[in-house]
Amino acid sequence: MSSTTNRRFEGKVAIITGASTGLGPVMAQMMAQEGAKLVLAARRLELVEQAASAIGADVLAVRADVTNEEDVAAMVEAAMSRWGQVDVMMNNAAVPGTDKFIWEQTVDNFLDTYKVDCMAAMLCTREVLNRSMLERRAGSIVNFSSSAGWDGMVRKSHYSAAKGALRILTKTVAREVGEYGIRCNCVVPGAIGTDLMVNYIKRVATEQGKSVEEIEAGIVAPLPLKTFSTPEDVARTALFLASDEARTITGQSINVDAGLVMS
Repeated sequence: MSSTTNRRFEGKVAIITGASTGLGPVMAQMMAQEGAKLVLAARRLELVEQAASAIGADVLAVRADVTNEEDVAAMVEAAMSRWGQVDVMMNNAAVPGTDKFIWEQTVDNFLDTYKVDCMAAMLCTREVLNRSMLERRAGSIVNFSSSAGWDGMVRKSHYSAAKGALRILTKTVAREVGEYGIRCNCVVPGAIGTDLMVNYIKRVATEQGKSVEEIEAGIVAPLPLKTFSTPEDVARTALFLASDEARTITGQSINVDAGLVMS
């Protein structure tokens, strides 16, 4: 975890979506340690409240479906009412969708995944820009894609397409808001050792009649560093991009994937 002596987010307000499980609560803890005031949002309020209570002061837990414009507006309003500004928007909410070969793909599966994994970032970005960042001519937006968004992934056309689109959205936003002193970047994780990944590995092992260890070995095999990334690995990159230390970095997609994609 980040050192408590490093206070990169002192006096700053950050919103983190997808803050109920996995990477979200880890980033929240790390940003709080560095002085951030936080709004944590997800659809499962009980889990978000647990993440918030683990931090303590200067944190709000909000139930929000980030594909819903009213929920997004209420989420940003929570930050504005409490602190009067938003400095950092972490667009972390994501869903995997249902794995299907392209010849099995459905409109609902494709669009439902796209709405959470790409469109939601647009809605959250639009809201924080209009409510705070454009007027203050400052802010940092961090999106979270996936290595599947570079080269595609079998049975994940819905997810791969959405995550690839998110990288292009990042570039477009960066070009549009740069003159206002606002930055937008994208973190691109590979395999992360979260509950979502553990469940995915178990499911694939069952489908293929293999052991969990065999599936894990197959995932790690093409990685030069031969290891999964941890949520902390990804969070440290995201916090750097969100901070003023990265003040001249914008429009970039930064891989955190043990070397899987070398762009």
